[in-house]
Amino acid sequence: MHGADYRPPAWLRNRHLQSILAGSPLRRMRGAYGLKRLGATSSGHMVDGGDGVRLHGLHTTLPGMRPRGLALLLHGWEGSTESSYMRMTAVQLLRRGFDVFRLNFRDHGGTHHLNEALFHSNRIDEVVHAACDIARRFQPPGTPMVAAGHSLGGNFVLRLALRAPAAGLELARVASVCPVLDPARTMLQMEQGTPMYMRYFEKKWRESLQRKRRLFPEQHDFDDATLKLHMRELTEWLVQRHTDFGSLDNYFDGYSIAGDRLAPLAVPTDILMADDDPVIPIGDFHQLVLPPHARLEIAHWGGHCGFIENARLDGFAERWVAQRLATEAAPVAS
Repeated sequence: MHGADYRPPAWLRNRHLQSILAGSPLRRMRGAYGLKRLGATSSGHMVDGGDGVRLHGLHTTLPGMRPRGLALLLHGWEGSTESSYMRMTAVQLLRRGFDVFRLNFRDHGGTHHLNEALFHSNRIDEVVHAACDIARRFQPPGTPMVAAGHSLGGNFVLRLALRAPAAGLELARVASVCPVLDPARTMLQMEQGTPMYMRYFEKKWRESLQRKRRLFPEQHDFDDATLKLHMRELTEWLVQRHTDFGSLDNYFDGYSIAGDRLAPLAVPTDILMADDDPVIPIGDFHQLVLPPHARLEIAHWGGHCGFIENARLDGFAERWVAQRLATEAAPVAS
């Protein structure tokens, strides 16, 4: 499978339709059905994010199967372990012999109560620490660990791969779908593009902040006027009140992986992007500097994390991720 192989039927070649269908309730239901049909069992676990941080995730296995590896999956901003692409990617990886661990970022998937401080996109240290804890506890002996992420999760998984060697985390391969490369340019594209994407993320983030305020009223005493700010202004408020970055530009630069920032990657890496993504600027990908063992594939269609193939809402990206990561799977026991 290659990005260029993705050729949806004509009625699925609209980037907005692709992006909307990507997170549809029907896709989430299909993912749940796929897990049930396989007989998969999932259990919730708290994992250690370091410095007292607690994160939550789901460990999914097939009873009676001897695992060929462990796959860590990271969701996008305001997604969760139960997002459609997380469930459907898990199905594909389970079919290829992997155990799967789906990790919730801080303040995602109903985990707002676990930590007082707010989530922001530079909290990579706790994800690296959690990945190390997950490897220690859930990686089957003698098998590889791989990882994948979508959108902001795609950004996180690439930063995880950059930091893995220094953290002592042995990642065999990572795959990233429509990752955020340059946050400043992504913000600008959302501001200048179709308003529904900005409205969607603003609504989801406001709901998340409201929930955090209810849980920790003394720590988070911001007023309703703050919640009514638009995305750029609300992000700047977050940076000034809840980070040490000092400015929005510094904050965006903190998690940018644009230009040559992925050049030091030591982990084999695959990146899938759609030329018509309405959220992430495609131009950033043409400027990427990658090492020889990292490969970028750009499909002509797909929208933002869509890559829907048919009326059943099957996903090319989920199969692509599983195929790429499965190249590192341990041999089937004889």
